[in-house]
Amino acid sequence: MEDGDELSRRKILNRHLPALSALLSLFILLSSITGCEKKPVVRPSSQTADMVSNGENPSITLFLSGDVMTGRGIDQVLPHPGRPEIHEPYMKDARGYVEIAERVNGTIPAPVSFSYIWGDALDVLKEVNPDLRLINLETSITRSDNYREGKGIHYRMNPENVPVLASAGIDFCSLANNHILDWGNEGLFETIDTLREAGIKFAGAGINREEAETPAIFEIEGKGRVVVFSFCTRTSGVPSDWVAGDERPGVSLLEDLSQLQVERIMGMVDKVKREGDIVIASIHWGSNWGYRIPEKHREFAHLLIDKAEVDIIHGHSSHHPRPIEVYRGKPILYGCGDFINDYEGIGGYEQFRDDLVLMYLLNMDISRKTLKEMRMVPLQIKNFRLHRANREDAVWLQKRLNSESRIFGTEIVLTPENNLIVKQ
Repeated sequence: MEDGDELSRRKILNRHLPALSALLSLFILLSSITGCEKKPVVRPSSQTADMVSNGENPSITLFLSGDVMTGRGIDQVLPHPGRPEIHEPYMKDARGYVEIAERVNGTIPAPVSFSYIWGDALDVLKEVNPDLRLINLETSITRSDNYREGKGIHYRMNPENVPVLASAGIDFCSLANNHILDWGNEGLFETIDTLREAGIKFAGAGINREEAETPAIFEIEGKGRVVVFSFCTRTSGVPSDWVAGDERPGVSLLEDLSQLQVERIMGMVDKVKREGDIVIASIHWGSNWGYRIPEKHREFAHLLIDKAEVDIIHGHSSHHPRPIEVYRGKPILYGCGDFINDYEGIGGYEQFRDDLVLMYLLNMDISRKTLKEMRMVPLQIKNFRLHRANREDAVWLQKRLNSESRIFGTEIVLTPENNLIVKQ
């Protein structure tokens, strides 16, 4: 363990590394002129060099989604369905959710392929080829039967079905949410082990506080690093005893949205951030339904950008897309909505059209670490599969999101290709 002085020296050195590198390059150049030994010169990747030569700022493209719930009914139609027993007040067999969906939209051809549920989203991902693909995984990947008693809903996917994530090229799963411990510590441990074996990074939950607070770090060749933290709040339904401790498994929980929590995240970012890193805070917060954004959420998001040097707020928990804000060039997604679920055919909240979901495609300027473009692709869940939304549904989403985001100074326009664009 390093003492405080040593940590301070390292932080100062990290902050001044770019300037030191520039001086070193100048020294090498002067040395070559005066006849000293020549040193190799590190050059940018060909893609980055082409961008710079064309007067463009190099960028990084990210795919983000809201909640991906591959348990329960979804798990039952995949190639290796787990035990269907569930412990809900009105449903005791996960296959019941498959039956409800089939009553509305017809037969689901189970067992489906691992790629089936992603549907038309795969074509979009192939076209865009994002540098990173990030989701909030709201499902425990486990065979555990140790369900959380007194909790109304429990999501569980058979570990043999984890290729469903790889089939969409998922790079990162946020685990700080209100379902990751549905099947106890055993379920959490198996989830973590399964993701590791699949080569998928995660953050937000772990065997102790240190692991839960450790970010996922990605090196994007020729572009730089992306650092992803994951947090949750009790407002999203996370039980109070799920918080990770020094020797207790759990999630990275924000006790509140106070200045103290901002300072806590500042310290976490400062430990790992290097010059040029893009930092993402993935936060599971707020209620399931409704468009109103609590002022506390907005203040907290702004403080994370202003004080903790976070560049993207990736919010989730709501079952439908919520307003968007671009603050000082940094995108704030207050609620991405569900992306994969088994709610098809379940009524009660039709006014929110939770069958309509969005793919969020963010293009970030690497040097400025600000948003260059945000494109959202509307999709519809039908037969447990994602389909491109028709024009009428895309118009509905555009009008609703535009109306709700206007208070944040955000305008969302609809393109002829049925995409939504944040106007800047």
